[in-house]
Amino acid sequence: MSDRPAKGRGIAGGLTNYGDPAFAAYLRRSFARSMGYSDEALARPIVGIANTYSGFNNCHRHFPELLEAVKRGVLMAGGLPLEFPTISLGEVFLNPTSLKFRNLMAMDTEEMIRAQPIDAVVLMGGCDKTVPAQLMAALSANVPTVQLVAGPMSTGRHRGERLGACTDCRRFWARYRAGEIDEAEIEAVEGRLATTAGTCAVMGTASTMACIAETLGLALPRSAAIPAVHADRLRCAEESGRRAVELIGTQRLLPRQIVTEKAIENAWRVLLAISGSTNAVIHLTAIARRAGVKVDLDRLNRLSDETPVLVNLKPVGGNYMEDFFAGGGVPAVLQELRDLLHLDALSVTGRTLGELIDAPLVDTVDRSIVRARAEPVDPDGGLVAVFGTLAPRGAIVKRAAAEKRLLEHEGRAVVFSSLEDLAARIDDPDLDVAPDDVLVLQNAGPRSDAAMPEAGYLPIPRKLAARGVKDMVRISDARMSGTAYGAIVLHVAPEAAIGGPLALVRDGDRIRLSVSERRLDLLVDADELAARRAALAAPAATSRRGYDKLYDDHVLQADEGVDFDFC
Repeated sequence: MSDRPAKGRGIAGGLTNYGDPAFAAYLRRSFARSMGYSDEALARPIVGIANTYSGFNNCHRHFPELLEAVKRGVLMAGGLPLEFPTISLGEVFLNPTSLKFRNLMAMDTEEMIRAQPIDAVVLMGGCDKTVPAQLMAALSANVPTVQLVAGPMSTGRHRGERLGACTDCRRFWARYRAGEIDEAEIEAVEGRLATTAGTCAVMGTASTMACIAETLGLALPRSAAIPAVHADRLRCAEESGRRAVELIGTQRLLPRQIVTEKAIENAWRVLLAISGSTNAVIHLTAIARRAGVKVDLDRLNRLSDETPVLVNLKPVGGNYMEDFFAGGGVPAVLQELRDLLHLDALSVTGRTLGELIDAPLVDTVDRSIVRARAEPVDPDGGLVAVFGTLAPRGAIVKRAAAEKRLLEHEGRAVVFSSLEDLAARIDDPDLDVAPDDVLVLQNAGPRSDAAMPEAGYLPIPRKLAARGVKDMVRISDARMSGTAYGAIVLHVAPEAAIGGPLALVRDGDRIRLSVSERRLDLLVDADELAARRAALAAPAATSRRGYDKLYDDHVLQADEGVDFDFC
């Protein structure tokens, strides 16, 4: 690439409308000069930097330093870096759930990219819903884009054991609920789970989406797994800023030219091979919709049958993201999948995926972390969709994270009608529940008041946990954290709140799950189900306003990515 600054509209782009363009340009230059910029600076192309730093987002607490590195790269390449804030979604700080605000963040980001004089943009994100929101926005705005992720946090230590949020937090909490550890120890663990900046240390939603962004070609090669506190993360930020300047004026490397149907299928392959978060199914579906690509869950199943799990990371293995980085990262996975990928897919580097795969790896592949295809962690892909009378439009199972015996199971339903009902009764010593039963949670989907929270990881009833029960089949229209594990069926569509079959399940019904047959069935007579449907009470009218009303009026179901129908 040339060292000369790329051509762009710079400060003159997208003038404010006063009915007099010359006056608008004059006024803008005047206000820009009030910030101390020289004529030379204002003559450069502008790289906007979407900075999602927030006091409510622990994953992004290192962004001030990361931002300076991006700016450095932009300046070195001859551009003018201008940061701008957008909504930031700190996963554990939002009520009722961060997913409800993903679409709002996507709208905010898209409109700020469109409205401001930006020739290219670097999107700084990391925490679970921020990266999908930014990728959705990038495809809708369609200006030159580089995605820069936060990177995973480093592990802590507890009594000689490595700890990382959040698979270990769930494991220790389950032990605490079962009475295996006391209050003092759970408090000690609480202070040792998340000890650095960055996203969860395992292959949760944040790391999964980072791997997807790299595979889609909108993030730089090898960037997904660099730890947040590693110097390479700063070097990656610098290179992201530099590359954003170089993209200005290149029409073949816009987001919609990069994120094609082939690129999305590559991303599905990697998602299956890393046994990534079930949340990524929703996010990748929404990203695909923004790219004009329809997602077919039957196609996902065919890919899953062909794509083994290759990455030995928690929650389906024993290692952490810092190990994945040292052991080869996404490039090592791509090399193993080479013959299954569309190698002509483009990336922001200007090179094809095939060219990137053929480049020598920076690190020697650690086969204890990234397995060879001939010796996989699991011969089948980590995720699978099931259909049937209980899920006509599909549901998702993370089979790699479940006890295998439960993937073919029939049991009696124990039903919770809401999150409040679940909280009130799950630990009741009089709850009528046995280890072979199926726990069912209703009214936790996108249109429910709960807005599809990560509540699908229903806790094992306390009295069963105390007896050593570790896993049960659990079914809901909710989501679960990518850091969770178990025989859990999620994203049931259509959801209970809009009258899907899940709303008709009653205590004592028989439910059959067969992952091998891709089936999830409610074994109840059709006439009985018709009678139950006729008796369903109409949902109570709710007065809504603002974004809450927009969300309720326009949100789609899980199989459509929980995006808005007008996007």
